[in-house]
Amino acid sequence: MHTFVDAPVSDATAHELLAEYFAYRALTFPQADGYVTTFPSPENFTPPRGVFLVVELDSTPVGCGGIRSLGQGRFEVKHLWLRLRTQGRGLGKALLAELELRAIGLGATELVLDTNSSLAAAGGLYRSSGYTDIDAYNDNPNATNWYSKSLPC
Repeated sequence: MHTFVDAPVSDATAHELLAEYFAYRALTFPQADGYVTTFPSPENFTPPRGVFLVVELDSTPVGCGGIRSLGQGRFEVKHLWLRLRTQGRGLGKALLAELELRAIGLGATELVLDTNSSLAAAGGLYRSSGYTDIDAYNDNPNATNWYSKSLPC
């Protein structure tokens, strides 16, 4: 049984999950110039500007993800991560759906996100969840693909 727990990004569990995610990306990043790690600013993931969630499976933290406001009803999905042993169980789709609900609750009309083409499963998750390709909306050096999804008001 999975649950979603609101957690500040500065929380020890959230920080541990983010550090694990960044370390994994640094090891697997395909570009020669390497993965650029940027820990999220807590104020961007605190309501009403955003939220950050920890995914628990049988009371054990196994993943995380957040949303943050970019202004004018546009929110961004950030740091969607599941520990490798829990991937492929539908938790990513459930987490993304929960983040979408939270975004709607904060007044979002659109969600955007960026990812890297080397994360094929992530791209598949986003496309199967209704996200469509868009032009780059930021200058994230780690990103090669950008997506958007309109949300119901």
